[in-house]
Formats: sequence, structure tokens, C-alpha cells
Amino acid sequence: MALKLTERGIHEAENPIEVSFREAFELLKPQLNPPFTLKVLTQEEYSNLNKAIIFGILSQPNLAEVHIKHLHAIIIDGYDFFTCMLVKIVDELYAKLLDSVKIQLIWVTKEMLNVLAIGFDKLLVALLRQIVGGDFSEGNLWLCLEMVALFLANWDCLLEEEPLILNKGLYVFLRLLADHYRVPSNPMVDGLKRMEVVYCVRLLREQFLLCLKIGRDLIRLLQDLVHIPEFKAIWKDLLLNPRQFGVDGFRDISQIYHTKTPSSYFLLRVTPEMETKLRFLLTHVKLGSQKRYQVWFAKKFLGVPGSEVILIDIVRFICCSVHPSSEIMQPDILPRWAVIGWLLTSCRKSYVEANLKLALFYDWLFYDEITDNVMNIEPAILLMLNSIPNYIEVTRTLLEFLLIVVDNYDIERKEVVSKGVSTALSTLVKRGIVSSLDVLTHCDMISPVHREMFGKLVLVMQGIHSKKLGSASIIHDMSPPPSHLLPSSLGSQHPNRVNCN
Repeated sequence: MALKLTERGIHEAENPIEVSFREAFELLKPQLNPPFTLKVLTQEEYSNLNKAIIFGILSQPNLAEVHIKHLHAIIIDGYDFFTCMLVKIVDELYAKLLDSVKIQLIWVTKEMLNVLAIGFDKLLVALLRQIVGGDFSEGNLWLCLEMVALFLANWDCLLEEEPLILNKGLYVFLRLLADHYRVPSNPMVDGLKRMEVVYCVRLLREQFLLCLKIGRDLIRLLQDLVHIPEFKAIWKDLLLNPRQFGVDGFRDISQIYHTKTPSSYFLLRVTPEMETKLRFLLTHVKLGSQKRYQVWFAKKFLGVPGSEVILIDIVRFICCSVHPSSEIMQPDILPRWAVIGWLLTSCRKSYVEANLKLALFYDWLFYDEITDNVMNIEPAILLMLNSIPNYIEVTRTLLEFLLIVVDNYDIERKEVVSKGVSTALSTLVKRGIVSSLDVLTHCDMISPVHREMFGKLVLVMQGIHSKKLGSASIIHDMSPPPSHLLPSSLGSQHPNRVNCN
């Protein structure tokens, strides 16, 4: 039987990446057995030999030791090309790889870490991205278990050579822990949870200064774990005894609130395939033609029971990592707010909906005009405004959530949150994302209580920034979204026309 890396359907064409690796293997097969010929290679010969060895390692587990010794003997670039090819396989083929190939992939990753290959950190990140949120299948849990075990086993090495990769692991495992604690108990999940807790708590306790580089989303992830005893203790120290973490100058949790999370972290919780599809949706699909793409996306990525939790990560990714250029932000291209509106109405579980809204508004709560990016807060305001009047329930629920969060997210630091939201609103007006907020304070389809509460926020904004608001209109098209943007049942519950002057 011919050697292969992936499983494919009867009518599915061979992947060109796999073909290129197998062709290199077949061409150089006579050279892959000892004694090895150690001649000076051209760049093309070197690249092909690297590909052939990769194919041999992944498809011939019984000869993997022989192949890796061959690799060590011919390497001239610090394994740079070799690890780049492994990353390519992970990014583009992982979901279709045979189980035996996945096992070999983890084995060769450990080998690359042992020799401190150039790019080993990128290989680890690529593997972390393949752990799919909300997927509790044996294969996905196995990958998660292998990765957390690898991080724990190589702790000292990673801390010395690439400490930021430990942060990447922390972000991923904290996020996954929240999901794993909702899974019915079984030996595999229980063992995985224990290892994740050990890893995360150790990094938080021993390397808190490193953890701070994650920024404010560290707190967003930790709040979902407060029911776990080890994290409850961490929360207690964060709020009452911050000096316990041994970081000079760290005196209050609000210092973390004011640190923006780098966009690279949000990539960790969407697979490369998912990223590609989302970027295509937001750069090439015209507004009004998105329904079939949304149906395909939902079927591909949201069809597995439990997968709904990935919506939280997708929204955070869209807000903070997908910033379309001015050329793309044309009236006919599907905007970010419309995609988020669709994702919001796809929620069926209340805790997922609440966390999705928090992901949407999180940067609002601590917004700083100097250090934060207005593109992170743009989708929420445009979704609220463009949902009036046809999808007013979306506006109501989002506005109500924002007001509740301002009052209750951190009662001891309510002024911090209120100032952050007010600064966000002021920036949205100043930067021309909206020309006025009056539509939210005067729309009679929004409850008087919420209009009054929002009006107070606007007054705070005016007091802080001494800026008068103009008339009620927005720069972006305020026409009702197409009927297939959101479920028709949502819009049909309300009048099509409303006086919001």
C-alpha cells in the first residue's frame, strides 16, 4: 500500500502539499537508508531532502529514528526550513492527517524542541491553534493533552529560550479549562483538567510578570474559572493581596485592565482554516449575499454539539484582529458588525450569549484613546445603531448589557469602567465612526430607563472630554440590514418603522 499522510474522500483530489512531499520521498528513497551520502547539496537538493525526511518521519513510524538521525547529519540552517515545512503541514493539513501521522507530528515536534530548532515556537503555536474550542472528541482532547504535557515537560527550556510561548499556552489552556469544566466527568477529561490547572496556576504563581504581557484578556479568561478552588485563591490575591505575586509596581488589578491584549493572542483560538474563511467573508462577500456563506460556515464549524462556545473567540478575533483597510470598508462589502450580529443571534445558551457580549464590549470597559485601537470598539456601536429599527431587540439587549456591565463588572472600580466606556463613546464620535449618540438616547423603542442610564454615560463623556454631541445621524449607512442578515423571526416581532427622532 502506498504511503500517505491524509485521509481523503473517494472523489476528493490529492492535496498538492502532500503530493510534493511524497514525490520528494519517492525520488530520494534510495538515499534515505544508511549509510547516508554526506555530499554538499544545492538549495533545491537540500529542500527536497528535508521534504523527503519529513514524509518518512510522518509515514514510517518504525523508521523515524533513522530519518531524524539523517536530518541531524545534513542540517545547515538550524532546522529553519524543516520547521517551516512542519508548520505548513499543521496549518493546512492537520484536520485530515491520519491518526498515526498526528502521533508522529507530536514526536518530531518534541525532537525540534530538544535541538532548539529555529522556529520551534511557531510550530508550537501552530499546534495550539489546532485545538478546537467546544470540540470534546477524543482526537481533540488528545491533542490538548499532548500539548499541555509537552509544555510542562519542557518548562525550564521554554522559560529560558522562548518565554512568550508559555504565555501563549496559558491563554489557550485558560480558555479551554472553562469549556472542559462543563464536560461530563470521565478519566481522560479529568486528567486533562488537572494538568491544565497545574500548568496555569504554576505560571500565574511563579511568572506573573510574564503573564501580565497578555493584558486585560487575562482577567476576562480568569473570571470564568473563579469556581475552581485554585483560581479562586488567585482571584483573592488579585483583589486583596496583589503583592503576593511578587511583581514590583503591581498594586491593583486595574493596572491589568489598562493593558491592551496584543492581537496575536486572539489568533490562538481560531484555526487557520476558520481564520481564512472569516477573512474571506469580511473582504470579498457583498452585503446582501452573505447567507449561503454563513450557512456553510455554520455547518463546517458550528455543527458539533458544544461548538457554540467558539462564537466567543470568533467575536473577539473579529473585533481585535480583523481590521479592514479603507479600500475594503466599502458600503457593499459585508461589515464586521453584520457578521457579529449573525453570530449573536446564533447563540442558544445564555452563558455563551453573555460571554459573547462581553467579548464584544470588553475593550470599551477600559478604553484609552492613546493606547487602544478604535477599530476594536467600532463593531459594537455600529451593530447597535444599524439594528434600529428592524432588529431593535439586538439594540436593546446590547445596550442593556453595556449598562449592566458598567454598574456591576467591578463595583470597587466602577469609576474606571465608567471612564473607559465614556472615553470609548467620545472616541467613536471624535473619529467619525458615528456623528452623534442621540439616536440611542431618544429612540422611543428603547426603554426610558435605559435611555436615561445611557444619557448619564453621555453626560460623563461630555464632562470628561468637554465635547458637545451633534444631531442624531451616523456616517455608516443606517438603512435596515437585509432580511437574511438576522433571523426573520427576530425582526418580525417588532414594527418595521419607528419614530427614533
